[in-house]
Amino acid sequence: MPSSSTSSVRAFVAVELPDDLAEPIADLQSAFAEAAGVRPVDPSQAHLTLTFLGDVAAADLEAVRAAGERAVDRAGVGPFDCAVEGLGVFPSLEYVSVVWAGIGEGTEALTRLHGALEAETTALGFDPEGHEFTPHVTLARMDDGRGKARVREVVRERDPEFGRFTVESVALIESTLTEDGPIYEPIATFDLEPE
Repeated sequence: MPSSSTSSVRAFVAVELPDDLAEPIADLQSAFAEAAGVRPVDPSQAHLTLTFLGDVAAADLEAVRAAGERAVDRAGVGPFDCAVEGLGVFPSLEYVSVVWAGIGEGTEALTRLHGALEAETTALGFDPEGHEFTPHVTLARMDDGRGKARVREVVRERDPEFGRFTVESVALIESTLTEDGPIYEPIATFDLEPE
């Protein structure tokens, strides 16, 4: 399904966070403000990726939308509560590339959604994730190791609770890369039906 067509979009499927989580995310990011090489994400665009698709040919978007609908049905997950809490890094504190907020309550439902989405999208020809699914919200990326000591200190010393919300849908999102960072735009939404 992935195509080398010139008309394509960069896309992923995610849970969008409510606006009221932007402030606690920004507060935590301020702890990295002086750390060189740390690039925070825009708190208003923070999200929880369920599966990353990469480049999707415009002609294939309808098939991807249909796969998303099938996956949400297949997962059998109704609306659920999700708690964004704690901190972690990928791949390790020795070599930090991503700083993230973790998920407490809601992990099982998110994992079921991820599994169903990956099954449907790999059937279309998209590559599966090359690692175990860890539900998280990316807070910052590290361009180099200059700020690693500060990141380690914050991750070890803090155990923040960013907030809770009810997940009622997941979205197929287009990512447009710009000089000022990516811009995310939902292009389809899949509602979670009450069980």
